[in-house]
Amino acid sequence: MKTVGTASFKAGLIGKGIQASLTPALHMAEGRAQGFEYSYELFDLDGVDGGGERLADLLAEAERRGLGGLNITHPFKQQVIEFLDTLSDEAVALGAVNTVVLRGGRRHGHNTDWWGFAEGFRRGLPRADLTSVVQLGAGGAGAATAFAILHSGAARLTIFDQDENRALALVENTQRHFPNAFIRAGADLSEAMASASGLIHATPTGMAKYPGLPLPADLLRFSLWVAEVVYFPLSTELVIEAGRRGCRTLNGGGMAVFQAVKAFQLFTGIEPDAERMLKHFEEMTRIPGGSALAAGGSR
Repeated sequence: MKTVGTASFKAGLIGKGIQASLTPALHMAEGRAQGFEYSYELFDLDGVDGGGERLADLLAEAERRGLGGLNITHPFKQQVIEFLDTLSDEAVALGAVNTVVLRGGRRHGHNTDWWGFAEGFRRGLPRADLTSVVQLGAGGAGAATAFAILHSGAARLTIFDQDENRALALVENTQRHFPNAFIRAGADLSEAMASASGLIHATPTGMAKYPGLPLPADLLRFSLWVAEVVYFPLSTELVIEAGRRGCRTLNGGGMAVFQAVKAFQLFTGIEPDAERMLKHFEEMTRIPGGSALAAGGSR
């Protein structure tokens, strides 16, 4: 059943350093294509007094102003949970929320990141070797990518995070859901990368606000595939360096598009046209002479 019909719909994104996000454009363009007015605004807490302490106030403000949904991004995907009324099974399993539906005076938390990453990975890195995967990052995005790659068939997953306890917590959580996989918190990155078949990067490093590589470049070798979650900029230093060294690479564009596909449906009750949203993203990010999401280089 359609939720918005031919009326209007209002949504927003809460995060830090999100001015370059393409999520608003994706949602609004699909809303127009579906025949209704769709507004989508940014709640950027970067440099705002109180920062994350304002999260509860922003949720209440969104409700007062009649927003029907909120996307949640770095660094609030785990913090937002305490302010919600219900959680989907996926959100419970991952311990992270990126999509909040505001309906009937209640706040319903979902996680569309994991499916978004899995679908982008399936399309962008077909036949990828999942024998032994190294993941950098155990935060909200890392929870989603770990769940996604294990769901996709990874046999072994080694997780690194600057916060060792956070990595251990993610290992414990994912092991409960994937008992047949070997999952561990990493101690020696060089050793883990030496036997890895692929690398997932799920930290903010590489974003416009956090430039740089998340690991020493010498740990990248041509036999690896490398999957990125950052998508602004689309060509992060990691994607560029890995490609230069002969790795099959996947930028964060696919995850961005497909998580938005699911979020749009949850927000509005309308099934979006995923191919149209993908095409729109490609048009916004296309590099002259090539596709922004082409497999084998960038997605």
